[in-house]
Amino acid sequence: MAKELSIFVDESGDRGGKARYYLLTLVFHDQADSIAEAVTGYEAKLARTDLPNIPFHSEPLMNGHKDYEFLNIEQRKVMLAYFSSFVRKLPISYITFVYRRSQFEDPARLMERMGRDISSAMIEHLGFFQSFDDVKVYYDNGQDIVKQALDRSVGKVLSKGVVRRRKTSMTDYRLEQVADYLCTIELALVKYEAKENGETYNKFFGGIGSFKRNWLKQARSKRI
Repeated sequence: MAKELSIFVDESGDRGGKARYYLLTLVFHDQADSIAEAVTGYEAKLARTDLPNIPFHSEPLMNGHKDYEFLNIEQRKVMLAYFSSFVRKLPISYITFVYRRSQFEDPARLMERMGRDISSAMIEHLGFFQSFDDVKVYYDNGQDIVKQALDRSVGKVLSKGVVRRRKTSMTDYRLEQVADYLCTIELALVKYEAKENGETYNKFFGGIGSFKRNWLKQARSKRI
C-alpha cells in the first residue's frame, strides 16, 4: 500500500502587506496514522462543557469575533486549552518560517525566499519526505505568493507528483485548523520577544515565561 504524506499550510500576515511579520506554517501528517480517536476526544470535551463544535480559528477566538462573538473570554480560554490538548495528542510534525516584512522590497522577493526556505527544509529532512510515495498539499490558495512558493519547492525537491487539494473531509478540516493554531503560537513567540504581545496574548497565554513553559514547549515538541 502506497505511503501518503499530507501537508497542511497556513499563513499569518495580511494580503495588503501592512502586518509587520509574515509567518508560514507547514504541518506534516502520515495518512497511515489515524487521528480519529483524538478528534472524537476533542469533540466530546466540547460537548461535555456545552461549548460549540465550530471550526477552530485562533484570531476570532482570541478577539471574540465571528463564530466566537457570543462566548465570554473564559469559554474561549477553555476552547483554546482544549484545542491545545488535542494538538498534543496528534501524530504530526511541523515547521514554521518567520519573516519581517521590512526586509523584503515586494511580495515577489518574499515568495522567492519562502520557496528557498521550504526547499532547504525538505532537503535537510530528505529521508523523511522520500519515504512517501505520494504527497498532497492542502492549502486554500488564500495568498498567491504562498501558492507559488509551494509550487516552486515541494514538487521540485521531491521529484514526484504533488497534488494540491482543498479540504475534503473532517480529518483534513481539523488538520488545517492545527496549522492555524501552530502559526498563532509561533507568531505569539515573535511578539513576546519583541515586547509587542499586548493584552490579548497576556490574557490567554500569561507572561512570556508562562507562555514558553506551557504553550510554546507543547507546540515545539511537534517541530520536525
